[in-house]
Amino acid sequence: MRHVSVGVSLKAYFGRSQARAWFDEVAAALLGHAALRDPDVDVFVIPTYLQVDDARRAFDDLGIAVGAQDVSPFGPGAHTGEITAAELAESGVRLAEIGHSERRRLFGETDEFVAAKVAASLSAGVTPLLCVGEAEQQDAASAATETVARLRADLDGAPDGPVIVAYEPVWAIGAAEPAPVEHIAVVTRELTAALDDTPGREGSLVIYGGSAGPGLLTRLGDDVDGLFLGRFAHDAANFAAVLDEAVALASARREREARA
Repeated sequence: MRHVSVGVSLKAYFGRSQARAWFDEVAAALLGHAALRDPDVDVFVIPTYLQVDDARRAFDDLGIAVGAQDVSPFGPGAHTGEITAAELAESGVRLAEIGHSERRRLFGETDEFVAAKVAASLSAGVTPLLCVGEAEQQDAASAATETVARLRADLDGAPDGPVIVAYEPVWAIGAAEPAPVEHIAVVTRELTAALDDTPGREGSLVIYGGSAGPGLLTRLGDDVDGLFLGRFAHDAANFAAVLDEAVALASARREREARA
């Protein structure tokens, strides 16, 4: 059965002390939550590099995975300012966010550069959280074609291993509302099919990000494997509400499998 994965990236919104307070708030809100006991639900938080150890202290005992917001495409060596995938793994980081639209736009990251980061992460045993999505609003079929092409380019030459693909239409990031459910469903189904047709990607998931919040996962149902949250999850209650939906989705999937 495909897992349901829900997580949040803090980007650079919080300083370290503010992040620590948020970690404590989230840990208290999720203590005993059914999502943390469900073997088919995965929960992750992606802080800044400097906040990784603080996040691990708050979340390791709860089973919440900690990720990083970037990773170097290079191995250890003379690459000033870079953080290697090997060091992330050594630091207990389990996911690396790669290819976010802000990295592509602000820092000129190409698909070739993103693919190198994906390869480095998989080689070190760190799961890539690969962000893909069309820049301009368009019809769903065209968006799916563009996004699947980007997915294939970003996975080109990568070693075997599962990835988490976050479909994030750029035009929906930071918007008042997420992309329409019908639009999301068309694209995520095509991304899932592309992963299923790619040898060595067993266990991969497709989640949605882009102004995602409570209620969306329930509306999307089996068309996604979870949500990638942003500012909505700065309210710990919103994070917990989405995890309620994740538990319900995982339970429904198990029941269908049992009947099959």
